[in-house]
Amino acid sequence: MLCATFFCFAEVAAQTRDQQMRAQIDSALTTRYYRTSYDTNYVVRPEGKLTLKVRLNQTGNDFHAKGTVNDVYCKADLKTSHKTTMSIGASYRGLSAAVAINPAKMSGAYKDYEFNLNYYSSRLSLDFSYQRSESLAGDVYRDDRGVQTMESGDLTLKVVNLAGYYTFNHRRFSFPAAFTQSYIQRRSAGSWLAGISYQGGIIETSDELKARNPNAPDVSIDVGHVGIGGGYGYNWVLGKRWLLHFSMLPTFVVYNRNKMTVNGNDKEAQRMRFNMIFNERAAVVYHFSSRFFAGATLVMNNSVFDDDVVVVNQNKWRARAFLGLRL
Repeated sequence: MLCATFFCFAEVAAQTRDQQMRAQIDSALTTRYYRTSYDTNYVVRPEGKLTLKVRLNQTGNDFHAKGTVNDVYCKADLKTSHKTTMSIGASYRGLSAAVAINPAKMSGAYKDYEFNLNYYSSRLSLDFSYQRSESLAGDVYRDDRGVQTMESGDLTLKVVNLAGYYTFNHRRFSFPAAFTQSYIQRRSAGSWLAGISYQGGIIETSDELKARNPNAPDVSIDVGHVGIGGGYGYNWVLGKRWLLHFSMLPTFVVYNRNKMTVNGNDKEAQRMRFNMIFNERAAVVYHFSSRFFAGATLVMNNSVFDDDVVVVNQNKWRARAFLGLRL
């Protein structure tokens, strides 16, 4: 009897400690969530503890390069297959997690790999993506051999895109209101932005192509750039339900590494004539009520690198549609 009573009290004590711990964690998250570092006439936190979202995502990347190596002119126009995923996400007091499903990858039709990390806060925001693709396809033209059609599997692409930016008018303008819905923009406002960009990667002919077709051009395009610049973003509130967002952050490249290799012959980038990375974003959010909302976002990274020898242009984009519920 005494033993049973002891275990009963021990179980009750353990449950009490768990409840106290959960209450302390919830209190700390609530205090952090509602901490006011913004002008509540323009930006507010939504009510409710939990936000659930269903998202449909699609990404793509196209790549263009041209240059002359050992008096042989070469031009490449290539693009990857579009990647479509569905994801389910949850956010509790500003802490978020999501699980994505790619139906094409599950069926074996899509073999590329892509990782995206996005962080949006009142002052600092970050977009990061890494892509490894074997679906890159298109045409490669050479003066001495004409047009060579590159099919999926003939080329390997590895590319990194990074954009970080600081919001000056962070008390009245909110990136999260447009892209994560962890804030609500009540009145229209804009802000100047300062930022840094990095874009780097390599495209090369695959070993499978060289083994299958010994006469295929052995081409490698290696790029790497760091840019610094500034831009502007604006949140336009229409009535009490619509939010439209547009922003652009152009950066001037301060570090450059461009190299094109054709059949073992290297050509490094020379004097730069025009060298920039552009980061553009757009979003539309509609609030059906205080609980239900829907919208779409578009994030793009475009680059133009032009020197006396090699000209490289890359366009990476991600479109997203979402439906959300606050509880």
